[in-house]
Amino acid sequence: MIVVITGASKGLGKAFAEQFAANNILLLCARNETVLNQTAAKIKSEISSTTIYTKAVDLSIKEEVIAFGKWCLQFGVPDILINNAGSFIQGSVYNEADDSLEKMLNINLMSAYHLSRTLLPSMMNDFTTKHKHIFNICSIASLQAYTNGGSYSISKFALLGFSKNLREELKLFNIKVTAVMPGAVYTDSWTGVDEKRIMEVADIAKLVYTASQLSPQACVEDIVIRPQLGDL
Repeated sequence: MIVVITGASKGLGKAFAEQFAANNILLLCARNETVLNQTAAKIKSEISSTTIYTKAVDLSIKEEVIAFGKWCLQFGVPDILINNAGSFIQGSVYNEADDSLEKMLNINLMSAYHLSRTLLPSMMNDFTTKHKHIFNICSIASLQAYTNGGSYSISKFALLGFSKNLREELKLFNIKVTAVMPGAVYTDSWTGVDEKRIMEVADIAKLVYTASQLSPQACVEDIVIRPQLGDL
């Protein structure tokens, strides 16, 4: 399979890459080229059956997102797309920086929108496999606003709406769409928090991988997962 993953240099993106690596071709992007290549090299050293190609991309820039999509297509038609890239700026609507909403929408929503639109024509016309699958990594913030969530929550609500539209539009093309809504997962954003209080990135990666392995007639539309003790 060809698996495209955005924001793949660390955190959840890295966990997705590790989970899907065996016997697959991974097309990975992130903004930091050095860290991205280090991640790819580590995965290759641990899983010899994988093939990995990387590209440094600023996913907040439309032209770079589209160029990345076209770059992916030179390797073949993707079977799985994981729109994972995201960014978080703390603050409330009434006191956050003026450009917070634009920044959050560009990375958390528009990158997934433009990349999906670039890849979808080829995915919709490819009948060599039983089905294809798009995963949009949303958030618990897509379901419930919270203090200091501001534009981040707005952007994740929008990503969930985008996912639901795609789900309806792509049914007849054998393309599944899954919105993934995790609560607190231990990444750089949670440095200093008790690791036992929040989830591991591997928890989310395993769920996404399992959802991708179901029969063609089954689609997991939403994945909601929270820490055992609830949201922080």
